[in-house]
Amino acid sequence: MDDDLDKDAIGRELAACIAEARELRAVRASDPDAADYPLLKQWQADRLARTYADLLASARYAPAAEFFLSDLYGPKDFRSRDDELARVVPVMVRVLPARALFTLLEAVKMDTLSESLDTDMVKALRAAGRSHDIDWNAYAAAYRTVGRRGDREQQIALVDKIGRTLDRLTRMPLIRVSLRIMEGPAYLAGLSRLHSFLQRGFDAFSEMKGADEFLAIVTARETAMMKEWFG
Repeated sequence: MDDDLDKDAIGRELAACIAEARELRAVRASDPDAADYPLLKQWQADRLARTYADLLASARYAPAAEFFLSDLYGPKDFRSRDDELARVVPVMVRVLPARALFTLLEAVKMDTLSESLDTDMVKALRAAGRSHDIDWNAYAAAYRTVGRRGDREQQIALVDKIGRTLDRLTRMPLIRVSLRIMEGPAYLAGLSRLHSFLQRGFDAFSEMKGADEFLAIVTARETAMMKEWFG
């Protein structure tokens, strides 16, 4: 139920997270070697595709795996989404169900944390002369150099939290109808990207019919990978 969620508080936290993400991306845009960032993101996306090849090949889990790889961990440029979000936070607080608003907040938190970690990773790779030549060993060395183990653990925890919130959304009978009804108004209000994110996540988790095993696999593999890189 949404009774325990304060939409205004979620809206304030969402605005603060968006501002932080926009600032990180603004600094990055002025970097003379800004191409280093998409190179890192693409390497990470390729690693994830290998790590979860079995889930991507699974009829049951493929939609959820693709959603995570494209919308949470993917190499997308989210600046246009940030701009859209910043403009319409007050609108979202009014029109979105609290649970859906909370899902967006967790996704932006995840994105902001990932951007911060990626910024430090690029700095470490540059210091080692490997920002244009990333392989497993170079990535692992940069990962250890950056440290921030608590943030890495939080990143994994956020994936699990977002997945469980989306799974919960699929069990709320009115959410499917609400998302369909909101499609037109969302477009007119400038919420099309956000609506699309929620709709894709909802559809992916609806098809899975229970996210516990999927999320347990992701958490276990990412935790094992983190320990290997720190080790």
